[in-house]
Amino acid sequence: MDFSIVIPVFNEQESLRELMVNIKKAFSNVKKTYEVIFVDDGSTDKSLDILKRIASENKNIRVLSFRKNSGKSLVLTLGFQMASGKYIATLDADLQDDPSNIMPLFQKLNRGKYDLVTGWRKNRKDNILKILSSRIFNRVAVPALFGIKLNDLNSGLKVYKSEVVKSLRIYGGMHRFIPVIAAEMGFSVTEKEVLHHRRKYGESKYKSSKILTDIPDLLTIYFIMKYNRRPLHFFGKIGGIVFGIGLMILVYLSYLRLFFDQKIGDRPLLLLGILLVIAGIQTLFTG
Repeated sequence: MDFSIVIPVFNEQESLRELMVNIKKAFSNVKKTYEVIFVDDGSTDKSLDILKRIASENKNIRVLSFRKNSGKSLVLTLGFQMASGKYIATLDADLQDDPSNIMPLFQKLNRGKYDLVTGWRKNRKDNILKILSSRIFNRVAVPALFGIKLNDLNSGLKVYKSEVVKSLRIYGGMHRFIPVIAAEMGFSVTEKEVLHHRRKYGESKYKSSKILTDIPDLLTIYFIMKYNRRPLHFFGKIGGIVFGIGLMILVYLSYLRLFFDQKIGDRPLLLLGILLVIAGIQTLFTG
């Protein structure tokens, strides 16, 4: 099997048959064998029934399902585990990702000897909140923490070598940062511009509150990737920062006392500086 296409599904009953038509069209002139693995994440509409009917009509389609909504990370993990292709492609089921972009991503992966190519939705057709939150992570948070510069980490459209997905261990919201995890594991990651369409049916499952859960997920990845073998060193860095802040406060107060003869003994800032220095030293020794 050349390709396994893994597609998470949650309440997308209107788009499924059209999506399958688009996939067949995209692979009609490609001399590659492929399978499609739909993973239903506890849909409450008729998505699972429709998928079963589609699978009964096509031998290269498999349908997996969760009894209740378990999140995209677990859905992808199950699909990856069951995939038998040499290469794995993923895309969302809402018709915003275009299956015709799978082969261009694959071609870049092969030509450049990459392990993962993620789609860059340069002309993204989403609401402004999704676009802004994505840019915060793509252009600020991830480069600051990992030094990785990609324009679109969370694009649903990606192509992987199978060894990448078989090595991934993701949960919670970690699926949004798969390129970061893969790069930190030593795999070669890049991106390529892809088409992105407006949502045709239903409403986006994205909630504004997700940005609040994305932050701890990203910090969890940072801790796991950077301090997996030496976790206490993380606290050493934190202790150094806390100690440094406390020391700067004390230096500032000493400057006021020595050069401007200001009283500092009754200032709350003095107590804060002392507490930060003590806390920093204790945390440093922990690390």
